[in-house]
Amino acid sequence: MVDQATERTTIMATPEQCYATAIDFEKYPEWASDVKMARVLSRDDEGRAVDVEYRAAAMGRSTTYTLRYFYGANPRRLAWRLQRGDITRRLDGEYEFLPVASDPGSTEVVYRLAVVLKVPLPGFVKRRAEARLLRTALEDFTKHVESRSP
Repeated sequence: MVDQATERTTIMATPEQCYATAIDFEKYPEWASDVKMARVLSRDDEGRAVDVEYRAAAMGRSTTYTLRYFYGANPRRLAWRLQRGDITRRLDGEYEFLPVASDPGSTEVVYRLAVVLKVPLPGFVKRRAEARLLRTALEDFTKHVESRSP
């Protein structure tokens, strides 16, 4: 069964600032509390990371996984798909950065994630892990982007 989540938040920074932070994968360990290592394995012709290997804290242990990133034509959207994972069968998602019309210096961030674990877990454990993923993806991201925003 696929566990899916969509969360939204507003960040006091431009979509371009948010996007630039999101694609700076090697700096994730500096601000994403659960990410211990991020290493770019391959890049596209424009120098953007395509495959990135991560080591992260997960449910009291360490997990390693590799994500493939997709940029497309829209510089306000970043999608990824799991290539390899030791405890996950699926870890696919996307960030979307939408300008807030009423406040040109703000961005609505939409975060979508679909997860399938290799090992079945009780519902309460899965919900706790999902909440932690979403916190890292949005709260840690927001704090980091806003701390760098002029």
